Parts: sequence; structure tokens; C-alpha cells
Amino acid sequence: MTTEPIAARRAGGRRWPLVAVLVLGALALLNLGGLGLERYLNEPGGPAGSSFSTGPDGVAAYADLLRREGHAVSALREAPAQAELDRRATVVVIDPEGLAAKDARALRRFVERGGRLVAGGSEPDAWLEPLLDQPPSWSPRGRTRARPLVPIAETAGLRLVTAAGEGSWRSAGGTLAALGEADRALLAVAAPGAGSVALLADTSPLHNRRLAVEDNAAFGLALAGGRERPVVFAESVHGFGRAGLAALPQRWRFALAGLCAAALVLMASRARRLGPPQRPGRDLPPPRSDYAYALAGALARTRRPGEAVEPVRVEARARLVRRAGLEPEATDAELRQAAERAGLSGEEAEAVLGRVSDERGAIAAGRALAHLPGGAR
Repeated sequence: MTTEPIAARRAGGRRWPLVAVLVLGALALLNLGGLGLERYLNEPGGPAGSSFSTGPDGVAAYADLLRREGHAVSALREAPAQAELDRRATVVVIDPEGLAAKDARALRRFVERGGRLVAGGSEPDAWLEPLLDQPPSWSPRGRTRARPLVPIAETAGLRLVTAAGEGSWRSAGGTLAALGEADRALLAVAAPGAGSVALLADTSPLHNRRLAVEDNAAFGLALAGGRERPVVFAESVHGFGRAGLAALPQRWRFALAGLCAAALVLMASRARRLGPPQRPGRDLPPPRSDYAYALAGALARTRRPGEAVEPVRVEARARLVRRAGLEPEATDAELRQAAERAGLSGEEAEAVLGRVSDERGAIAAGRALAHLPGGAR
């Protein structure tokens, strides 16, 4: 039986994991290339709420406005919990893709030391809880027009701010509703510690597409504070500054995890289980004739057939003695008569008596042993 099919199957089984790894690597490179094209080559574009984004929902225009008005503007690529924030600055967190609780607590400490925070985005409950003791309650029901509700620095000189109606504060909690309508607020402010927090239920007034509408630009300048305050845009919440897989958007990471799972399933399905493949039949021992030929060849090479065949002759004589009922010390004549009665030829009888001098005699001794049964009849 040939082993070529089995070897081919084993070689094919070893190639499949390599193929799966190569396919997975190609898909990962394709995803990373697509991410680069999406973020850096498409114009306009970029993550929503990012100061790097020139898309309709980016805030690159807001960052340029602050620079023209004399503010020192910078981008924070580190997570707030890992950064040293200057308490004289204004930190802007707009439309975060994800703001961890530890980062929200770091921003709270920054505000308590005298810093100013401008933050907003849809569904902010996850990061509002660690930021304020009594945060306002957010609702997806928004208003498109907002007017000052109280005369404070954030609303000074404003008449009308327009929004996309993407959210509102339905209750102020421990904050002060400063801009909006009677039952819904667009802006809520608080002063924990020595600093201040300005919370936007709808960040669209600061987006590129709306900044030049009504008093939205003036509203953005009021939120930043005086010109002496540097403004820091938190960009780690939009994926900038992350390395490796963390730089991929969450939906891309889920897709990559699915591809990895599929590759593992493929490799498991192609891997060898419970030992090598089963052979179609079992290996049989060689025929007995092959053994006989091999033994005959070995005996022939000794060139002393009498010595080589001596065990055969001794056994044949013992069987003949038992068959004839003779004593072990029987004479040659008695043995010849017994051999004749047993049907042995003269040559076979001479071989049994010990007269083996050539290969012919050795063969005769073997024939004599074969003609004599093992026991007496």
C-alpha cells in the first residue's frame, strides 16, 4: 500500500493554517488602509466632534474661530486620566465615542482645581455620573431654537442659538439651565469646586455646518471663556493617539474579531484530530514462503548442510522412533525397517540416520520430517 495519498493529505492540512493566517493578515491590512483613507484622504471628513474633522459634524471651524480670537488651541491625544491638565485651560469634549469613568473622574478633579470644561454629546449618562453628583437628565427630544434663560457669562450678548434638535436636558438636576426654552434646556452649567462645567445636550451649534448660523459662533466663544484661557480639544475620545487595534473604530474591531473567530474555526476544521488518518487496510506479515526462502539462503551460505540440518534430522529420528515404538538406542537396521514401514524413501531414511553431506541430503531430511507426524499413531 502506498503512503503518497496520506502524505499529500498531511501536507494539505499543514498548509491550511498558513493560508488562514495570510488571509486574516490581508484583511487586517485592508481594514487599516480603509481607515486611513476614510480619515485622512476624504475631504471633508473625520470623526464627529473632532477639531481635526472638516466634515459637517466636525468642529474644525470652531477651533479655527478660537485661534483667530486669540486663544491658544491644542489637541490632547492622551486620555484625560493620563494627562496633566492645566487648571487655567478650557477642555472641550464634544461627541465622545467613548469616555471612560476614570477619564470623567480625572476631568472632575481638573474642574475642582479651577479648570473649565465644555462637554456634550448624545446619551451622556455613562460619563455624567462620575463627573457630577447631581447631573441633568438627557432626552433625545430636542429643540431647534434656544434663547438665554439666565444672565450669565455663557449667555451674555446672545439672542438666539439654533440647533439640530438632537437632544435636550429635560431636568437640570444639580445644574443651572442657562439656554433653551421653558421646559427644555440646551445648555446646563455647574460650578463644582473652583472651576465650571458647561454641558451641551445638543452639540450641533458648534458643528461646522451650523457655526455661522445666528449667534452660534458667539455662543462658542462664550463657552471657551476669556482669551487668556488656552483651549484644549480632547481627541483621544475620537480615536486619535491610540495605537494598534485601539485605533480602529469599535465596529471595525467587532468585524476583525469575527474574522479571527472564523479563521480559528477553519483551522480547527482542517486540523488533524486523534492521530494520523486511518489506513484503508492493516499491514499483513510477509508470506511464510518468504521466511522459508530466507532461512534456506542463510543455511546455504554456511556450506555445511549436515550441521545446518542437524536439528531437523534429530527431530525426524525422534518422531520415527516414537512412531515405530522403538527404544531411543535402536540400531540403524531397526530404524531402516521402521522408515520403510513409514513410507520414507531410501534417501530420506539415510538422511534420518545422519548421512547428510550435501544440499540434496538436507532436502531429504526436511521431507522426512514433513512425512512423519508429531506423535505416535
